Amino acid sequence: MARQKNALTSYFVAPIPENGDEPAYMELAKWISSVTDDSDESTEETGYYDGDGTPETDLISRAERYSFEGLYDDEDPAMKFIDGLKRKLGDNRKIMFKKVESNGEIAEGRATVTDIVTSGGEATEYAPFNCVISFDTTPEVTPADTP
Repeated sequence: MARQKNALTSYFVAPIPENGDEPAYMELAKWISSVTDDSDESTEETGYYDGDGTPETDLISRAERYSFEGLYDDEDPAMKFIDGLKRKLGDNRKIMFKKVESNGEIAEGRATVTDIVTSGGEATEYAPFNCVISFDTTPEVTPADTP
């Protein structure tokens, strides 16, 4: 596959549906200038007697999270949805999150939104939009070639 611009990757947010309904996804894209993969991995190193004692690295956990930066638009449904979560706590910050890679692969699952910023800054600037969206568990992945 040839190089692909980051803008060809899409991100979607939705309230957690009730009664097993499909999520009503909204694309989080307008005025978003940067998305950073801030995923975190925890490892453990242990040396064993059946080897030469050199520590082996085992991946214990991986938290997949993305930081969004841009300008806030109160008329954008996805941004307004995220803004509506900023004063909520606990399970009220849970959403459905979907990332569609430029090659068509889809990662989807329940997530938590943190670090929401939709106001503040210099008087001459537009309102900022920032948030971090973290999958709560390993997302369900649909390969690109699956219809």
